[in-house]
Amino acid sequence: MASTNLVFFSIFCSLSVALSAPDTIQENGSIRDGETIVSSEGKFEVGFFAPANSNRRYVGIWYKNISNGTVVWIANRDAPLNDTSGVLQIDGQGKLSLFSGEGQNQTVWTSNSSITAASSVVAQILDSGNLVLRPKDDTDPGSYLWQSFDYPGDTFLPGMKYGINLVTGLNRPLTSWRTPDDPSMGHYKNEMDPNGVPQFFLTRDSVIQFRSGPWNGLRFSGMPNLKPNPIYTFQFVFSSEEVYYTYNLTDSSVPTRMVLNTNGVLQRFTWIEHTQGWNLYLTAQMDNCDRYALCGPHGSCDINNSPACGCLKGFEPKYPQYWQMSDWSDGCVRKRPLSCQEGEGFLMYSGMKLPDTRQSWYNKTMNLEECQRVCLKNCNCTAFANMDISGEGSGCIHWFGDLIDLRDYTENGQDIYVRLAAAELDALSSSRGRKKARTIIIPVVTITFMLGLCVIMLILKKRKLIAGEEINIRTRRQEQIRAEENENNDLELPLFDFTTITTATKNFSLENKLGQGGFGPVYKGTLEDGQVIAVKRLSKSSRQGLDEFKNEVLCISKLQHRNLVKLLGCCIQEEERMLIYEYMPNKSLDSFIFDPTRKLILDWPRRAHIINGIARGLLYLHQDSRLRIIHRDLKASNILLDKKMNPKISDFGMARSFGGEESEGNTNRVVGTYGYMSPEYAIDGLFSVKSDVFSFGVLVLEIVSGKRNRKFSHPDHKLNLLGHAWRLLKDNKSDELIEASVRDSCNIPEVLRSIHVALLCVQQSPDDRPNMATVVLMLSSEIPLPLPKEPGFFSGRDLSDMESSSMKLDISAGNGITDTLIEGR
Repeated sequence: MASTNLVFFSIFCSLSVALSAPDTIQENGSIRDGETIVSSEGKFEVGFFAPANSNRRYVGIWYKNISNGTVVWIANRDAPLNDTSGVLQIDGQGKLSLFSGEGQNQTVWTSNSSITAASSVVAQILDSGNLVLRPKDDTDPGSYLWQSFDYPGDTFLPGMKYGINLVTGLNRPLTSWRTPDDPSMGHYKNEMDPNGVPQFFLTRDSVIQFRSGPWNGLRFSGMPNLKPNPIYTFQFVFSSEEVYYTYNLTDSSVPTRMVLNTNGVLQRFTWIEHTQGWNLYLTAQMDNCDRYALCGPHGSCDINNSPACGCLKGFEPKYPQYWQMSDWSDGCVRKRPLSCQEGEGFLMYSGMKLPDTRQSWYNKTMNLEECQRVCLKNCNCTAFANMDISGEGSGCIHWFGDLIDLRDYTENGQDIYVRLAAAELDALSSSRGRKKARTIIIPVVTITFMLGLCVIMLILKKRKLIAGEEINIRTRRQEQIRAEENENNDLELPLFDFTTITTATKNFSLENKLGQGGFGPVYKGTLEDGQVIAVKRLSKSSRQGLDEFKNEVLCISKLQHRNLVKLLGCCIQEEERMLIYEYMPNKSLDSFIFDPTRKLILDWPRRAHIINGIARGLLYLHQDSRLRIIHRDLKASNILLDKKMNPKISDFGMARSFGGEESEGNTNRVVGTYGYMSPEYAIDGLFSVKSDVFSFGVLVLEIVSGKRNRKFSHPDHKLNLLGHAWRLLKDNKSDELIEASVRDSCNIPEVLRSIHVALLCVQQSPDDRPNMATVVLMLSSEIPLPLPKEPGFFSGRDLSDMESSSMKLDISAGNGITDTLIEGR
């Protein structure tokens, strides 16, 4: 991080001088490079320092008693000194100035106070970390001529007023360092915007990246993780003179600070004494939904949905074709326009981040009822909400025009009321009425049916007794038909008859055969309506295939996601077990990335698109689907590519589903493919969502490198692909892993980030691996990444004997639908 682990001095003053350092620079006094002043309780120190890997000298403030020397403020961040000739002193005009040169004839930096003291002045470093310029005999904060707290760098300290003085116009933004070794002003800035209802904006080169939302009496609307805690208290002040946010330590022995790092992430850290390190406490930006206006006007982001963006009720995508391609930037438009006629009203949304308030109007005393009435009278008012949600709620905010940067929260959101046309409200009301009618009618029908069933059962029982409990003889064919019907009811899938499938596949001709999987062959077929399908036919000789067939149907039949292969139906006639899928003309991923010729088609943008698509598909399986699904056999041959090269996860024969909060299990049968299997699963039969994360990490490394993990070899060592990639990362040579054919088309930082994320996914311990929600966030943002620990199977253990014993058939079927045979343990 930018302001930690710095090397402070190349030349230190004597120990006696350091121990006796005062907290004040007197009038006409100074400190030279190598000298410091220290706050009265020894908490903060002021002096000259050089960042790590730099010879440039700066005047800064840092924690005195924290061993890694965390810098919290810099005077001359954009005007460094090139030598140790610097002098910080109070000049003849009562300003704090930094001079350089042997004759101190060059002014490098000066405090910009316009206030002149009537008496002599001193500069003092306080135990809060605030460097102040004040009259010598006046310690009242109201008398300060200048203070460093008014000009923060990348760090927000306790006691700072983070906001705007509305009288003087002074704004106090945070600005990132350019790099960890260069404290000059970087690309990112976080500052308060006073227009409408005040809120903080994080920008990158003036382009908005994140918005805090307005203060709602409890927290900022877009920061639900800001909660009362035992470490610090916080407060928001909004008056006619100033508007700012501040916080103070509950326990002064536990330092905490907020930092805007070089990647544009706003983070809070607390100092942990026993580990001698800063611990990440919270991050302002939580996930991809915190990207400003991700879903466009009238769109709302819900990280628990896939895709995350959706339109508000009464709205629809402005450009459906772009929306389907995950380009939501144009947002949504009204289905029925507002006309300011009688009957218009408001629809309440709960648990929301309030939209951008720069074009809003507010009133601090109005109640919600008055707020609605005034909004309804104004034809340009499109939404309203309470300004303060503490207690019973108070105050009023009105929005005009588009509603931008909305998102749904599972908790700690608030209510907003969106204006809709009368016809739209009628349609929604009618829809709710139909639902209510269904809830009344369905139980009545059910009760009637059950009564009828009881009567029938009594009649049958009576006949059975009269007939001497005679049992009707049924033919084998009737039993088979009944079994097929029962299976169909259980599977809840369209049932294709055997004749239709034989006709579509030309009687399963060799000409139509796409490939052979562990459970049977796969055929291409064409239905009468022209739809092309892929048919996976369960081999009758497969003793284990029936369970896997049912498992795949039950797992995938209700899954709907653009990155999952679509199951169209099944066939269970004539003692057959067949699955019918949508046809993937580009076959499977392994037929591209491992093929010397076809891999040239996959430039880096396509590979990045495939990686992100697989990640989103797994996130849906692990978190967003009705049941939590663990795939257990994620590999390149089970990723199919449609005609637009969109990836789709296939082959759910090995998958396991869980309900509620379940996310892991144990098995006596290890299934899957060595090279993609996590250590805890391959060795101990333990599987969880982190098993799939491991497989995903392997897959990403294969996509980037074009090399198979299991068949990888290197002349310098016997490591597999994972070990090789980890070694390159440690040596800062990860770019050597990149497939040669994509080097010219790739964004190097983006590829290196993908490699880094992949190595986090393949760490030995499941607890160290991120979940897929975090993976998606890491791939799509610039949040800092932790260093990965040693990957699983790092030792390069030879598992070739295990692979041969599994007898798996990993043939690239034409449609890419392949299976892996189960291995008994």
